Amino acid sequence: MSTSPPPTTIRRLTGLSTTVPDGLGASPRRPDGTLKVTGEFAYSSDMWTDDMLWGATLRSPHPHARIHGIDVTEAVHLPGVHAVLTHEDVPGEKRYGLEYRDQPVLAFGKVRYRGEPVAIVAADHPETARRALERIRVDYEVLEPVDDPRLAAFDPGCPLVHEAGERLPPAPPQHRRSGNRVRHQPIRTGAFAEGASLAEVRRLADVVVTGEYRVGMQDQAFLGPESGLAVPAEDGGVDLYIATQWLHADQSQIAPCLGLPADKVRLTLAGVGGAFGAREDMSMQVHACMLALRTGRPVKIVYNREESFHGHVHRHPATLRYEHGATRDGRLMYAAAEIVLDGGAYASTTAAVVGVASSLGLGPYEIPNARVDAYGVYTTNPPCGAMRGFGAVQACFGYESQMDRLAAELGLDPVELRVRNAMSQGSRLITGQRIDAPLPMADMLRRIRDMPMPADRTGPTGRPDPRTLPGGVANTSRGEGVRRGVGYGVGLKNLCFSEGFDDHSTARVRLEVVGGEPAVQVHTAAAEVGQGLVTLKGQIARTELGVQRVTIVPSDTRVGSAGSSSASRQSYMTGGAVRAACLAVRERVFELARAAGLVERDHPGELLGLAGGKVVSATGGALVSLSDLLGATVIEETREFRHRRTEMLDPTTGQGASHTQFGMCVHRAVVDVDVELGLVKVVALDAVQDVGRVLHPLQLAGQIQGGAAQGLGLALMEEIQVSGSVIRNPSFTDYLIPTILDVPPMRIEVLEHPDPEAPYGLRGAGEPPTLSSTPAIVAAVRAATGRPLNRVPVRPEDILGIERE
Repeated sequence: MSTSPPPTTIRRLTGLSTTVPDGLGASPRRPDGTLKVTGEFAYSSDMWTDDMLWGATLRSPHPHARIHGIDVTEAVHLPGVHAVLTHEDVPGEKRYGLEYRDQPVLAFGKVRYRGEPVAIVAADHPETARRALERIRVDYEVLEPVDDPRLAAFDPGCPLVHEAGERLPPAPPQHRRSGNRVRHQPIRTGAFAEGASLAEVRRLADVVVTGEYRVGMQDQAFLGPESGLAVPAEDGGVDLYIATQWLHADQSQIAPCLGLPADKVRLTLAGVGGAFGAREDMSMQVHACMLALRTGRPVKIVYNREESFHGHVHRHPATLRYEHGATRDGRLMYAAAEIVLDGGAYASTTAAVVGVASSLGLGPYEIPNARVDAYGVYTTNPPCGAMRGFGAVQACFGYESQMDRLAAELGLDPVELRVRNAMSQGSRLITGQRIDAPLPMADMLRRIRDMPMPADRTGPTGRPDPRTLPGGVANTSRGEGVRRGVGYGVGLKNLCFSEGFDDHSTARVRLEVVGGEPAVQVHTAAAEVGQGLVTLKGQIARTELGVQRVTIVPSDTRVGSAGSSSASRQSYMTGGAVRAACLAVRERVFELARAAGLVERDHPGELLGLAGGKVVSATGGALVSLSDLLGATVIEETREFRHRRTEMLDPTTGQGASHTQFGMCVHRAVVDVDVELGLVKVVALDAVQDVGRVLHPLQLAGQIQGGAAQGLGLALMEEIQVSGSVIRNPSFTDYLIPTILDVPPMRIEVLEHPDPEAPYGLRGAGEPPTLSSTPAIVAAVRAATGRPLNRVPVRPEDILGIERE
């Protein structure tokens, strides 16, 4: 059996040249790579000081209950306990949140989800802290959970999760927060915008297909649990070492809760063991700081795995209802969608997720008449927020399932139907926003269709190798009931922040001579969460400054915000900031060269460059080494980088240029399904993706593979099972994620159509594969089984036709 992976092909339309080794376009080794492989890398949970205390959190056992009293007396008197704190001990604002500050630091009044923090303890040993939690007495009045998101959205008699009259920060008027709705975003185009009813618009089509789809609650499933170390400072402030995705957003939420100015709450990025969106929201940050300030000693908090499932947000589960109408030759005439996203107990990023789900709710297809209504709602289910794909994943499963259903109804090849309706440069989204960068969707679809199909795998006897069958090495399938299916998926994802957000990143670049050699330092607050940004920053500096020796300063809040490591934005935004700072440094070097008489004063515009640690002329001739030119001079520049402005979606019509940039990936999945046992083996998961420009080929391939693997998990196995608002499987024993045995070979073709608006023409690459892989796999399973399969993850009973409870 061959084990060699299929190739990754990069088709270069325009190349990036560099005279510096390990610059842009190369694949230098990650500076943290070897340490992570050998186990020497220090993650946030590895931090330690000799005099530190251990923090622990008491969490609500009920998803919905009033709190009538909290008695900490027994816990306080336990030997080894240094502090027991409740909401009464919060020194500043009692609520925080990324968009709406609606989440209590510690619960008061009532709890709204099982696992909500109620009290915190600091003790000299973690076991002592846990015993103290057992001694805290909370008087709860248990309430009925609000666990049905559709009732929460549409039933006026449904109990309110956040009761009327409760003081909450105001929402932007565009978000239309009311009752249990965090946001409702309608979109209307064509005849729908003119007031036509669905029945009237339906007459435009020869063929109509409808479908209702469900997406389960997916967990980010990072391996490094929530953890951090808070150290009290002599100035009355606190230093927090934390695994997060956005240092400055944490700082802006922590400081008001502590009653401190922002400059007294200093954050440094600790080693991050995975993120995928879940670390955008805070977990134990305020708790650790409160305990450290109260006790005057460093406090470390580390969640266990079950606590982690309750301690961070998840992907929004969704119900989606679609109707598509087309002519007999396969031209889409209209589409209507209703998308309901369960945001759980607190808002987190639900409003923004609704904005993405609505604006991209019908996918990358030319549709003259569109009606979309997207809702994000409060329930007493676990809080949901950012996860790779951010609302576009749920919508993609719906609209791609519809495209397959429509192709079957029309008797068309599913790829051909997509090609006939494909967007391209110059097309407009249903929001009216024009696609003003290359979007070679039709070409990508043809390329994925024409890729070689995987061969049937057999062992030495000529029979199927058990390792290649559904069930794998467990040998549960013998191959008799195995059928093969092929399916396709297309995903369009917005990149960078949207809807008018002031999205920016800051970088500080320093050039000096160290040990007789020119050396560069790059300082940003950007979070390295495994995506390889720490490598890219060095590549940019080497390319722009022609210096091999580059040091990446640890990320902290001593420099301006870099924004979140999310939305596939850091290469674009922090990459753009580092480039801008490097260009400013380079210009100052050229000024020194001119001042030193190395350039004729009569030709001030003569082109100069930096290469090989030297200042060179336009013809490539070396003028002077940087070491000699700089001497003791230090050049340091700080720059902010912003992308073009975006707009809020109109609250009535949904029109507006709300997004910065778009990325697209197309997938073809090949699966073998044992239709008698309900088992699936993904045989191949091939992809074509346009990334604008390739900056680090190896890391790029890893992003596409990793995103596709998460989409595979959502398609076939990953789901937080919630019943009565209670998580039933908060462990990696019962919450299943793909292993190396589940992830198939991936043939990847990468296209380069540069985006003229972006630094180096790049497009963020991490999210689009997560969109398209899920519907492609489910489409392949449908093809093999003939089952409708309207819900992900697909379970064995779905394949066997057994009704779910």
